[in-house]
Amino acid sequence: MRFGYWLPVFGGWLRNVPNENMEANWAYVKRLAQRSEQVGFDLTLIAELNLNDIKGVEAPSLDAWSTAAALAAVTERIELMVAVRPTFHQPALLAKQAANIDHISNGRLTLNVVSSWWASEAHKYGVGFEQHDDRYARTSEWLDVIDGVWKQDHYSFSGKYYRVEDNVLQPKPVSKPRPTLYAGGESPAAKDLIAAKCDAYLMHGDPPERVAEKIADLRQRRAQHNPVPLKFGVAGYAIVRETEKEAQDEVRRITDVQQSAAGYANYQQWLAGTQLEQRVSLEDYSVSNRGLRSGLVGTADQVSERIHQFEKAGVDLVLFQFSPQLEEMERFAAEVIDTSFSTTAKS
Repeated sequence: MRFGYWLPVFGGWLRNVPNENMEANWAYVKRLAQRSEQVGFDLTLIAELNLNDIKGVEAPSLDAWSTAAALAAVTERIELMVAVRPTFHQPALLAKQAANIDHISNGRLTLNVVSSWWASEAHKYGVGFEQHDDRYARTSEWLDVIDGVWKQDHYSFSGKYYRVEDNVLQPKPVSKPRPTLYAGGESPAAKDLIAAKCDAYLMHGDPPERVAEKIADLRQRRAQHNPVPLKFGVAGYAIVRETEKEAQDEVRRITDVQQSAAGYANYQQWLAGTQLEQRVSLEDYSVSNRGLRSGLVGTADQVSERIHQFEKAGVDLVLFQFSPQLEEMERFAAEVIDTSFSTTAKS
């Protein structure tokens, strides 16, 4: 099992808690990334949104790509998974930028390809916004171009959305045959595209038995396109306490939903712009990516057992959210990773 976490580029993950003691600034995320690789985390996901969908559009949010480039230079081991939205980036230009950051990091850059969902954000930044399946059709071409220019020179492509002629991209990425391409989505269009053209499938939070069903579905779809198996990751919000009661008290605190919170309108737009497999509850609004549904709440032993259940279901990576991030990350590393998942513990 690999342990990752969402970099708090929005200053936190809780829509009902205004101040989580984790400012959206370079000093904090630099400190966090450097410490995280010291205590046992393998990966950080750097989300890409130009507006803050957690704390409200007036709140600050960090740019994903300049943050990733800076972190590449000040970290040594941790994988930097950067979210990228095809509607905001020409593929060959993004491939050039990503290859350069991959060299800075010595092969630690990966991409999380996101087909966008926030219409008003796109409009505020002068970017076109298409219907759901059209966005995935664009993403399909985008993936063809980025894969082509990474792997060969004098590459040409002509499609509905993109055209490149005799492209030369040097240096190629350090990672071979290419940096890993992650993606998520629950619509048929998303799952078919991921099975055909990506390397790993990322899921919103759900119980292990539901995640196992999703993995079986994607494996079946993958077999129709590629003999190389997909990797699988799931999101989860973790609360580790000495007693189960203390953990549940914290759940009640962070799910005290206030519909007047600044991020609620953005959340409604996300619901309207996606095609989810199940109804999202108001409690899910409190923590992004359905993180509480993963059930990573309780004592260290209970949370460790839950992670083992995900592992048995076929999950390779858990992407955690914590609040406050640094303090809870330290607690999780000491009480869960070191105790139940380190090399010493396994032997």
